[in-house]
Amino acid sequence: MNKSDFSFTLPEELIAQTPLERREDSRLMCLNRKTGETEHRIFHELPDILRAGDCLIMNDSRVLPARLLGNLRTGGAIEVVLLRDLGDGVWECLTRPGRKTKIGTEIIFGDGELTAEVTGEAEDGNRLLKFHYRGIFLEVLERLGRTPLPPYIHEELEDSERYQTVYSKEVGSAAAPTAGLHFTKELLAEIESRGVELCYLTLHVGLGTFRPVKVDDIEDHRMHAEYCLISAETAARINKARESGGRAICVGTTSCRTLESVADESGKLSEFSGFTDIFIYPGYEFKATDGLITNFHLPESTLIMMISALAGRENVLDAYNEAVRERYRFFSFGDAMLIV
Repeated sequence: MNKSDFSFTLPEELIAQTPLERREDSRLMCLNRKTGETEHRIFHELPDILRAGDCLIMNDSRVLPARLLGNLRTGGAIEVVLLRDLGDGVWECLTRPGRKTKIGTEIIFGDGELTAEVTGEAEDGNRLLKFHYRGIFLEVLERLGRTPLPPYIHEELEDSERYQTVYSKEVGSAAAPTAGLHFTKELLAEIESRGVELCYLTLHVGLGTFRPVKVDDIEDHRMHAEYCLISAETAARINKARESGGRAICVGTTSCRTLESVADESGKLSEFSGFTDIFIYPGYEFKATDGLITNFHLPESTLIMMISALAGRENVLDAYNEAVRERYRFFSFGDAMLIV
């Protein structure tokens, strides 16, 4: 299949720049994955749509304050975004402007509380930086770092917590698992009171999630590897829910990718920690995912390819064109879709 098979026209004004005042007030399009029929709801109505016995699976990764503004020791400003911890103080990073960060370049952040040296190059022009600091790195980041926002969001957030899910816990993502941004603690409590299981796993989202598909034949595209973890307890709870007739409904494509990376051919899950580079596109047979809550994605992106695998390309493109006509808000701070 070609990437142009997943194209649609998206007016720029539909790209949400700021979150709604109340998380749960976003719109929710319900898409029947078999018939293609759609229904328009509000996200806070989700408890009425889910069934007792279903299992809601959420990614509890928390976004790092991974955007650092510094200065070259030789002069000039530089922006660094942490992408992946390689151990021993070395991170794969995105640097802007990249041409100024050759091997051996030294960068100073704050008043010198944090410094870094460029020690190598990674794929896609990213750099390897060795950081030097005193104390605990995460605490230094909390003082000096900022929340990295997707490239299509041009406004700074007044409250950085609005780019975190209310259940975020495990620090390590360069971008938020945005399908979870619609939930409040009160809404989750209401869902649980209706007999729905709440399960948590972890996938640390990299900026590769925004990496465009540059090849025409999508089978030639390669995903960046991301770290994921599912506990034995979570795996057992999801297995039990499905065996009892409940549906495993993933909150976000990251939760879905984790489930599908871990499941065996029969759909059974087990404890796992490691990296996944799974790329899901039409033709893929889902093993453990029965439904998905997700935001509205970029044309020709790996994310719209994934949901097309779940609900059918024509169904998804019809639904997206309807969302454009109905003026749904797109991307990270936009509205949501439930596919079941």
